[in-house]
Amino acid sequence: MISRRVFLMAGTAFAAAAAIRGLAPFAWASATQTFEIVKTDAEWRAILTDDQYRILRHEDTERPFTSALNHEKREGVFRCAGCALPLYSSEAKYDSGTGWPSFWQSLPGAVATRDDTSLLMTRTECHCRRCGGHLGHIFDDGPPPTGKRHCINGLALAFVPAAKSS
Repeated sequence: MISRRVFLMAGTAFAAAAAIRGLAPFAWASATQTFEIVKTDAEWRAILTDDQYRILRHEDTERPFTSALNHEKREGVFRCAGCALPLYSSEAKYDSGTGWPSFWQSLPGAVATRDDTSLLMTRTECHCRRCGGHLGHIFDDGPPPTGKRHCINGLALAFVPAAKSS
């Protein structure tokens, strides 16, 4: 029979491991990849809103159907909200019905990916190749020609209309 103490200690150890696992993906990416733009935590907090900070620097996810960029239909470029790197063209944007801005491809060399095994599944996480900011995930259920769906947090992006994008 398991004593209450053993049960509580095992539960605490499991919770701690889960918490560390939840933080590990970004630490892993930062430890194994170098980025052109590196800032301290305080510097990121100074230039990002609290929600952008949570998403870009701690791999959080915004609630579905809350991003104004879901309805953005103008021509232009979607840039990283952390470092302004052009990431996606409006030409690749489509309505996936998922509640997040979706694209069938990124601009060449704009995003990098890695396996994300959080939430008891394997997904492809994508992040800005220049600053490492978490953008969202890439799935294999998108439209032609790529068959990919880049499901991106709107708060990780800044839209620049075509007249101002150059």
